Amino acid sequence: MVNTSRNVLGQELQICCTSPMTGYFRNGKCEISAQDYGVHAVCAHLTKEFLEFTKAQGNDLSTPLPAYGFPGLKKGDRWCLCAARWKEALDAGYAPPIVLESTHEAVLSYVPLEVLQEHSIVKDQGNGSR
Repeated sequence: MVNTSRNVLGQELQICCTSPMTGYFRNGKCEISAQDYGVHAVCAHLTKEFLEFTKAQGNDLSTPLPAYGFPGLKKGDRWCLCAARWKEALDAGYAPPIVLESTHEAVLSYVPLEVLQEHSIVKDQGNGSR
């Protein structure tokens, strides 16, 4: 039997983005595992404001790190964010919009579905590619 990851809507988890390739497993999905201490489960459509906020918090997602195969992110990219970082940005007023179909159900331990729905965008709104 195949263990299928579920999204916050209780459906099969959809691809977040493949360009740039995201996810803890770099398979385009916001899947999690016991080794993913950051719970990279929120499929976010990145904004300039969020990227500036997270950089100011010590997590620079904008600067490329070629040695790690990290392209650096920009406004409009989609990325699997840590659930706690997204919640921190939410509390500070900088949470980027999310794609519910591509956000792992584990995020419900951090944020209620109603709040996630308030920050959601349609899956096909912007393609998250470079």
